[in-house]
Amino acid sequence: MDATQLHRLSALDAARAIRDGLASAEQLVEACLARVREVDERVQAWAFLDPEHALRQARARDEDRRAGRAVGPLHGVPVGIKDIMDTCDMPTEDGTVLHAGRLPDQDAAVVARLRASGAVILGKTVTTECATYTPGKTRNPHHAEHTPGGSSSGSAAAVAAGMAPLALGSQTNGSVIRPAAFCGVYGFKPSFGLVPRNGVLKLSRTLDQMGVFARTLEDVALLAEQLIGYDERDPDSRPIARMPLLEWASQEPPLAPLLAFVKTPQWARATPETHEAFAELVSVLGDRVEEVELPPSALNGWAWQRTIMEAEMAANLSLEWDKGRDRLSSSLREQLARGRAVSALDYQEAVARIPLLNAGFDDLFERYDAILTPAAPGTAPKGLQATGDPAFCTLWTLCGMPAINLPLMTGQDGLPLGLQLVGKRREDGRLLRTARWLSGRVPTP
Repeated sequence: MDATQLHRLSALDAARAIRDGLASAEQLVEACLARVREVDERVQAWAFLDPEHALRQARARDEDRRAGRAVGPLHGVPVGIKDIMDTCDMPTEDGTVLHAGRLPDQDAAVVARLRASGAVILGKTVTTECATYTPGKTRNPHHAEHTPGGSSSGSAAAVAAGMAPLALGSQTNGSVIRPAAFCGVYGFKPSFGLVPRNGVLKLSRTLDQMGVFARTLEDVALLAEQLIGYDERDPDSRPIARMPLLEWASQEPPLAPLLAFVKTPQWARATPETHEAFAELVSVLGDRVEEVELPPSALNGWAWQRTIMEAEMAANLSLEWDKGRDRLSSSLREQLARGRAVSALDYQEAVARIPLLNAGFDDLFERYDAILTPAAPGTAPKGLQATGDPAFCTLWTLCGMPAINLPLMTGQDGLPLGLQLVGKRREDGRLLRTARWLSGRVPTP
């Protein structure tokens, strides 16, 4: 096995090679670091990366294996961590000058679970300012003049550029699915409440959800499987049975799935190229897809999501507003100002709509296995002053439904064109199994 090419391996194959003694964790991490040296000057995906610290972790994993100690599912596999997730051995600065130099004293729950699975924490990936709209320094790895999306920009770009096989992100609106679409990788946001959020920058308790990035469907399942589970410190976490996501993602469905093609009221915001691509996809899928209109109860979902997000952001970032609003971007100041002006009545009414929306979608999933819809209006826009439109992610985030970007299409400009599947809340395995089925039926671009 050529050690210089180990960064090309999937996480699943890399973990197997390390477990079988065909490669070492140190060789894998060194290959990823060599790739960082090769491409990151152009991509700029990392907010913090200490090569020696990463290699020390890898050597410790190798020593564990040599000593016959337990080897976890991600043993020796490097993972990038979005820089809003606390790491006890690295800074966590949340993409804002107000938190520059911040050094947490303990890991976020997701980071702790990664370490327990044997992963190497490679470094911290760039986030937009406080995981909102103002971009960081990251460029799209396919074309440096185009946005990588946000807010999990560095995580998506690092995986797409081959610098890490896996990375973590978060989504409060479209911050996993959109950058995955723009960078051409798999991005998976599990159902609300499955992955604990303690130790992660809090924007909105109602909307904040964790997500993962990888270059294969099996890898997103493998990574998410390590993160899902109960944590009493997250008030929305609930005791659940283990979810064997990797097993489910590797299975063929017992019956050919039926998909609901949902354009949403945002369809006019999609580019003509997206309209054409989805018309062709629907034609290819034939009788396994039906166009479905959203129920009237869902049509105000975008307004409700904004009301909730901005009101809760204003509360959770009140210290930043009081102590340093002049050092925040104008975009974030405007969001927080709007949030502070939301009435208690409007906020409570918006939150009360979520279970009603989910009840309506539960009826839809009695017939359909998943919703098919764009991940973004089109390919990554040119320019680095914005991160693109999250409108095709908003409703599913509001409802806490699992969603995945499948990098199966390419635009005329050569950039990836995202395809999103959305599943019933807490039926994440069914969604991944359906994603596998669909991936085998979309012609390779």
